[in-house]
Amino acid sequence: MTRVEFIKLRKPEKAKHLCELADAFFRQGKRVLITVLDDNQGVTLDRFMWTWQKGSFIPHAYDNGAVDCLDDPVVIGTRERNPNGARALIMGRPCSLEFVRQFELVIDFAEAYDEELLAESRRRFVRYREAGFDAGMR
Repeated sequence: MTRVEFIKLRKPEKAKHLCELADAFFRQGKRVLITVLDDNQGVTLDRFMWTWQKGSFIPHAYDNGAVDCLDDPVVIGTRERNPNGARALIMGRPCSLEFVRQFELVIDFAEAYDEELLAESRRRFVRYREAGFDAGMR
């Protein structure tokens, strides 16, 4: 069964959290997929992963369609595809329930700093529960 964990964000610092989570999964030897909204966010996150923390290195690839991401432990993508066979999904943007169902662990965000985004995350939480996922707060 897919487990969905929500992380409450009190500030718009999602990129920092995406990097921290990717780093934690990498250190555990787990493959992870990070979804982002568009190419701009993908390129920005790709660059940020190189500089977000001094002395840190997260081996990753941005799945822009021009590179092979099969062996990369961390993949950033805009489409609902899982090129590296990840079992963990970090949603920088919402994904369909069918796609989410492919993963063992899914991280979503409750963006408490914005009422509209928070309301959207609550609706996603309800949809996850109605679809039979084990959903909770981290």
